[in-house]
Amino acid sequence: MTSDRRTFLGASLGIATAVASRANGLTTSARAESTDRPSLSCDPGIRAEAADDFGRLVHRQPRAVARPASSADIVNLIRWAGNQGLKVAARGQGHSIYGRSLSEDGIVIDMGKLDAIRDLQPDSISVEAGAAWKSVLDAALSHGMTPPVLTNYLGLSVGGTLAVGGIGGSSSRSGMQTDNVLELDVVTGDGNKITCSATSHPDVFDGVRAGLGQCGIITRATLRLVRAPERVRRFQLFYPDLAALIADQRLVLDQPRFDQLQGAILPDGSGGWRYQLDGAVFYNSDRTPEDKAVLSGLSDLRSAALIADLTWHDDALAFAKFEALLRSKGQWSNPKPWLLTFLRGSNAEQIVREIMDGLTGADVGPFGRITCYPMRTSACRTPLFRLPEENIVFPFNIIRIPPSDDAATAQRMVAQNRALYERIRDAGGVQYPVGAFPMSHGDWSNHFGSSWPRFQEIKRRCDPANALAPGYGIF
Repeated sequence: MTSDRRTFLGASLGIATAVASRANGLTTSARAESTDRPSLSCDPGIRAEAADDFGRLVHRQPRAVARPASSADIVNLIRWAGNQGLKVAARGQGHSIYGRSLSEDGIVIDMGKLDAIRDLQPDSISVEAGAAWKSVLDAALSHGMTPPVLTNYLGLSVGGTLAVGGIGGSSSRSGMQTDNVLELDVVTGDGNKITCSATSHPDVFDGVRAGLGQCGIITRATLRLVRAPERVRRFQLFYPDLAALIADQRLVLDQPRFDQLQGAILPDGSGGWRYQLDGAVFYNSDRTPEDKAVLSGLSDLRSAALIADLTWHDDALAFAKFEALLRSKGQWSNPKPWLLTFLRGSNAEQIVREIMDGLTGADVGPFGRITCYPMRTSACRTPLFRLPEENIVFPFNIIRIPPSDDAATAQRMVAQNRALYERIRDAGGVQYPVGAFPMSHGDWSNHFGSSWPRFQEIKRRCDPANALAPGYGIF
């Protein structure tokens, strides 16, 4: 690193320290800016924004916030931070829900400037890690292509979902988003930039995909693309009880009838629950689905069925309507004490039934939901992405949206999440590691199971000072 860059970073972080000291009664203040070096800000408003995440459950104040414009900026910053013994957390859209993108008295790297779409090829696209999936989809669709797996909410960053796995409605057929990555640029915890893939530095490639940010910060990703269908026929089917819902979900998964299959359990407003199957058929204008054939033999309450026909683009953006609703109700910024897990297919119905017996609509909120549906695991090959070792598993997620920002209610739900996680784990399930509840080092070792020794080894080589992603508390 050049001496002027060291001087700039040192001065900037000194300012941040002064600001922190001022909060304790001192009066020192200063300001430094640069147009050609990574910005390292101690502005109180910027630091306060980086002290919270989407979950609004954990508060950790960073010493400073960096806004790099290139991978080289991140390399220099991590090397400098390493020399100072500071922890570093990368932050994409800030959509972690339990403090995992925060860094207490360390540095938060805001990836917002690294959002370029770099290279669009016939079957792949190269994007910077701060780009939102909506931007990726828009660029790909300009050539009639799409990523094989899209998350339900496209406001998430590419780097953020690749760090945890990235699940979507097409995961039964196409795996996780991490299974559809061709190449990554990564800055490791010791400040080295590495381009990795399945054939070049495969250990780093495996340690970063679904590695929870522990081994490196993704700065660029080359993603596989497939031909986008023109339209989506979406079916919402409703059932009188859990058994009927799961029976039909298993039936259509086995045949299969849908290109996407999901499902939900929702409060009905009167103390009970509504059971919903969500299925989608992709098609082009030369092959329109036959609704009668798609729905043949199903036991849903047919008079309640909702069928919609949308373009691929509009269907992918459907969650934006729900976001707009929550914003209009003032609930988008309320705490998000969510629990996200995978159940074994062999006992999923029993576990769901037992858990539902202890829940009420108040435990999820009037706009909350519990997602529950089967998916196949054969396409999921990312080494660090954990699933029960069965051919079929059930994503089971309690998406709580409390009607207020009452802290006591949110913490009660977090405690309930921890108890439910232990129950699910004891029944052979695993968590999707973005949920809102505390995890110990031993919990993480148990979570990664047989992959833990290799994960530890990659971590030791890539981040020997354990500087990266401190919010998880894994190592």
